[in-house]
Amino acid sequence: MSAFAFFGALEIGLVYGLVALGVYLTFRVLDFPDLTVDGSFPMGAAVAATAIVAGINPWLATALAVLAGATTGWITAFLAVRCGILHLLASILTMIAAFSINIRIMGRPNMALLGEETILTPFEMMADPVYVRPLVVGVLVLIAAWFVVRLLNSDFGLALRATGVNARMVAAQGGNTAFYTYFGLALSNGFVGFAGALFAQTNSFADVTSGVGTIVVGLAAVILGQTLIPGRKIWVAVVAVIVGSVLYRLAVAFALSSGMFGLQASDLNLVTAVLVAIALIAPKLKRHFAAQKKAKQKPSASKTKSEAKA
Repeated sequence: MSAFAFFGALEIGLVYGLVALGVYLTFRVLDFPDLTVDGSFPMGAAVAATAIVAGINPWLATALAVLAGATTGWITAFLAVRCGILHLLASILTMIAAFSINIRIMGRPNMALLGEETILTPFEMMADPVYVRPLVVGVLVLIAAWFVVRLLNSDFGLALRATGVNARMVAAQGGNTAFYTYFGLALSNGFVGFAGALFAQTNSFADVTSGVGTIVVGLAAVILGQTLIPGRKIWVAVVAVIVGSVLYRLAVAFALSSGMFGLQASDLNLVTAVLVAIALIAPKLKRHFAAQKKAKQKPSASKTKSEAKA
């Protein structure tokens, strides 16, 4: 793998680290199967690209993208909580609607940002963009990760986590589980919208199809990261999902660039499915081998006791 391909994969892995943070909040913290991310990701890209082309400051455009992503999450929560629609179905409905809305926002299926000023433009003038872009994106991801860690370790975050574990208990203690669900989904998809805005600005285009498979990538990052870096502490889990996103992208880039097993760029979805399957199977294999090892140690331990008695 060339240096250009490596830093490119690192950059996109960090961008999708924000998606992984959002998926972690919904699937792990709130226990809410949310497919809205496939719509909020291109929503963030569409809003940021449209605003930048219209002459709005790139930072403000990015903030608008975060707000747009949060709004899609809020709508999913509204459909699930207020309207009583199944969680999975509510997110699918929002995702489908977002596709048409994104086209309305841009006025076309895609929009180019070539020659437009982005949040990365001032930094790209300082050094080679190949090395600067991953650094800037990495700093933004670390700030987002720090915010998530501080939030989840606070009293409010404890109630948010408790809602995902046992919503009835939270309600019995006087907590507003509906509010925590609204907030959690809005925050999650806000991060995903932020990722979409960064994706559009780093790749100089926004496309309505850029969100296809986003949820799979996010889940792969969460599962892979927490498999490789297990831990119960919040900061360990947050770091793990970001590392998982980067490793996932590096693995995909290596597999495609090296021509391993005759893979081509069109095999991206196949590589994604295989990596996710491996990430899902790995914890079960780990527990299986641990159980076998423990079973082998028991006879030897009992044998030692009998010899001691003799």
